[in-house]
Amino acid sequence: MKIFILAAFVAVVASQGYPKPQYPKPQYPKPQYPTPEYPAPAYPTPAYKAPAYPAPAYPSPAYAKTPEYAPMPYNFNWAVKDDPSYNDYAHQETADDKGYVTGSYRTLLPDGRTQIVDYKADDYTGYLADVKYEGEAKEYKPAYKPAGYPSPAYPSPSYPSPAYSAPKYPSPSYPSPAYPAPKYPTKY
Repeated sequence: MKIFILAAFVAVVASQGYPKPQYPKPQYPKPQYPTPEYPAPAYPTPAYKAPAYPAPAYPSPAYAKTPEYAPMPYNFNWAVKDDPSYNDYAHQETADDKGYVTGSYRTLLPDGRTQIVDYKADDYTGYLADVKYEGEAKEYKPAYKPAGYPSPAYPSPSYPSPAYSAPKYPSPSYPSPAYPAPKYPTKY
């Protein structure tokens, strides 16, 4: 009973709480720092004379004008037609002594069409090209042929084959496991 009364007394005192202490707000003086006074830096005047550079003794470069040569007439052509590698290219070009160039080239594209470009070029009109296509575009399917590698021929091992066999479960020396055998799905 005494413990009960003591516990009730402690509960009453604890429920009243302690008053919050009332302290005055501290008054700190404003800090005052003296402003440092440094003397202005004094640098001595240099004891040497500033160098006097003479004017360059060489003339400025003068480049000779590049000579302009008259256009040289030429004519060339080449062609490649190799059916096993599907290479079919050709190029032909002609130029006269006035700088007028005409030519054409053709290329076999991967989709089966042939691209033919006829062009003209000179100093006044620039490069003018006329692009044409022959044939119909087909879906490009490369002829894939897997490499025919022979099966590896490893030498037989130099050590003898093992003379034991693995035990079959369950066996008298190995009891069957306590968990059920897994059931795997037959179709995925």
